[in-house]
Amino acid sequence: MKMAAISELKASLSEYLAGLKAGEEVVVTDRGTPVAKLVAMGRQTEAISGSVLSLEKAGLARIGKGSIPKDFWKRPRFSDKHGLALKYLLQERGEGR
Repeated sequence: MKMAAISELKASLSEYLAGLKAGEEVVVTDRGTPVAKLVAMGRQTEAISGSVLSLEKAGLARIGKGSIPKDFWKRPRFSDKHGLALKYLLQERGEGR
């Protein structure tokens, strides 16, 4: 989370807006006292855990912007007859040793 004095925010508004679009938050201060918190619109950050937001900021994940298609649960599923997906997932997590 960044801190910015009102004068600094006014002078560099486009830079701060670019940061907000990238998921950063800005606390605006007036003579060192916090007076406002700026967050990007269009996202319910309260519903998203901090670790997921950190992954998005690092470019390792993307948070969805819409809903899944209505027929999603009726679509054909991947067939893993030998259970390899689960085997490798557990191995990656260190539980399948």
